[in-house]
Amino acid sequence: MRIRPAYFTPGIHILIWALLLLIPFFVFRNVPNNTGLPGQFFFITNIYHIGLFYLNAYFLYPKLFTYKRWWIYIPVLIALINLTYYIKVYFLKLFYPDLIINSINHRIIFFPTIGFLIASIIFRVILDRLNREKLEKERKAERLASELKFLRSQISPHFLFNMMTNMVSLARQKSDLLEPSLLKLSDLLRYMLYESGEEKFQVSKEIIYLKNYIELQQLRFGEDVNLRFEIQDGNADCYIEPMLLIPFVENAFKHGIGIVDKPFIKIKLEIKEQHLFFSVINNYSTRGSSKDKSSGIGLANVKNRLNLLYPKKYKLLIDDDGSIYTVKLNLELTC
Repeated sequence: MRIRPAYFTPGIHILIWALLLLIPFFVFRNVPNNTGLPGQFFFITNIYHIGLFYLNAYFLYPKLFTYKRWWIYIPVLIALINLTYYIKVYFLKLFYPDLIINSINHRIIFFPTIGFLIASIIFRVILDRLNREKLEKERKAERLASELKFLRSQISPHFLFNMMTNMVSLARQKSDLLEPSLLKLSDLLRYMLYESGEEKFQVSKEIIYLKNYIELQQLRFGEDVNLRFEIQDGNADCYIEPMLLIPFVENAFKHGIGIVDKPFIKIKLEIKEQHLFFSVINNYSTRGSSKDKSSGIGLANVKNRLNLLYPKKYKLLIDDDGSIYTVKLNLELTC
């Protein structure tokens, strides 16, 4: 988002007022002065009107036009309009004692003040609306940042819970795979602690993370599961939210292994231009389901993060026919 210089808004104000002050010189340059008013009158009173404009826009309206003081604001404006009229007449009589205030001059002296005050009210209303919208956007951004921070804080405990369950299982079996599994887990934890704190990083890093996670799971399950992982990273330099894809793979391993007959997990990741296509398919059994209180935390988390970070930029399809669970994600990336 482009940041405007500090002098941008004042510069716009000065330009607009300069044009307004110059208009009478061009409009009435060759027109006979039939009003009887001196030429300096229009320039000086317009300077005065500009002062009234900002006095009302930045002081009177914000201070008085409130729920409790609005009844004071209207009499103050009426008094200001009348006071301005008499001030103009006073100085005209003082410097031009022969000047006669007729009906035409009366309107020229009286009504412009009302126009400038109305314009200042409209300006203030628009300015307040823009400020409210800006404040709401800032609050929304703060809520988004807080919610994302909370969601990210859930990832590590959930991931560690699943990994520790795997390590306990290997320890009970006194498996020789425990040591390499712990080393692989160490690499994953290093990634989580030192890299996933970034807002976004290259898809190539997420791919490496997925490979490491799958290798860790293969150390535990070996050939007990028919696993196929296919990658077509046409543009892996695009950026993605960290640890966004892993919950789908976690879910497949958690529910697609066990008493399932001939378990299989098919994972496919493809990147075309700025779109990521990711799918995870696994079979499962409803008998002796391993679901517990923590089940679904990862998927709920990633859905919330998609809604927050990629609104209208993703499509997530989840299909469950009772024996095969399918997840398909189409995500628009930042490159």
